Amino acid sequence: MHGGLRAALGCVLAAVALAGTLAACGNTNPDDGGPQSGPRTLTIYSSLPLQGPDRERSRDMVNAIKLALQESGGKVGPLSVTYVSLDSATAEQGTWTKDSVLDNARQTVRDPNAIAFVGDRDSDATALALPLTNEGHILQISPSSTYDGLTRPSRRQGEPDRFYPAGRRTFGRMVPRDRVQASALVGYMKEEGVRRLAMLADRDLYGGGLADQIATAAIDQGIAVSDLGRINQQAPDLSGPAAKVAQVDADAFLFAGVPEAGAARVFTAVAAADPSLLLFGPGAGAEGAFAEALSAAVQRRMRLTSPTLPPRLLPASARAFRARFRAAVGRDPLPDALHVYEATNVILSSIRSAGAKGNDRLAVVDQFFATRNRHSVLGTYTIDRFGDTSLSTYAGNRLRKSRPVLDTVLEVRP
Repeated sequence: MHGGLRAALGCVLAAVALAGTLAACGNTNPDDGGPQSGPRTLTIYSSLPLQGPDRERSRDMVNAIKLALQESGGKVGPLSVTYVSLDSATAEQGTWTKDSVLDNARQTVRDPNAIAFVGDRDSDATALALPLTNEGHILQISPSSTYDGLTRPSRRQGEPDRFYPAGRRTFGRMVPRDRVQASALVGYMKEEGVRRLAMLADRDLYGGGLADQIATAAIDQGIAVSDLGRINQQAPDLSGPAAKVAQVDADAFLFAGVPEAGAARVFTAVAAADPSLLLFGPGAGAEGAFAEALSAAVQRRMRLTSPTLPPRLLPASARAFRARFRAAVGRDPLPDALHVYEATNVILSSIRSAGAKGNDRLAVVDQFFATRNRHSVLGTYTIDRFGDTSLSTYAGNRLRKSRPVLDTVLEVRP
């Protein structure tokens, strides 16, 4: 980490330590407008995969959280705010694991100072953690989990209620849900002249849910879909599923799946089986190891959506964030950093809006759900009663030298 950010964060932590010392010395009922009982030092936790092929994405997200707290001075009114970064991945797996995700959620809930939980990154991991944070009345905000069933009814029985055993909503996200993403993807296909789509999905929660939404959006927008089912994208031989795609009379192929788990191999196999197809994928693949695993020939055929627009199309505050991040860390942030930076800032805002109840978990949850017309680095948005953002603009990107390049802006009507 850049020395300036380390030094500033050191000052924040020192201030927090001093505040904790004062509280321990008996200053439990100060006349400063803050809470009259309960903790006066709050902790934001994050659960992100810090190991594996996309570790740089997660590390940028961690640095964005630290930067947001640095800019707040580690304070919200009389309350001090600290941060704990938890790793949801293991060196052996190279990605998040069920045990790590659950352990991180339990650690957060058990901390009496915990006020919010940023994570998880993947929808399947979020689905594991959410029932635990919900029972603990912790506000959980994901920067990138898009699965509809986390907030709305889905084809899976009991959703979204099964994620909320406490009986009330405590989850929100900084990205649009899959229904919006599916509409953007299908709209991109329409612009590219696609009339017939062949589709495969992985067997995870995210891939299957996105495939369902794409099938619905395609029907609505007049594109015929051949849904060829769910596959194991980590299988040693993908020639069978690729051959099925090639046998379909389609002019485009979409794979709905988590990019970290081998999606590049699926696209490579399909591209070899049918050299005529355009290739479409969801926003999670627009950066990192997925793009780098594709040959230049396959990249030229790829079309990817992203909920993050290029800097020139974002508010001035987003460009200022990028400059501060670059100065602190020494490189430009990857797109996910913008979403987690705003997640941290809306948490701080919710604590502030709760006033004398800023250390009360449910009061902070209520203030998050009261977010209306908030001006942010992502644009102006509202959080609805389900926990979803009103943001609905996507970038349609091509790949050039493993980097996304804007092709079109996709406006989706909410």
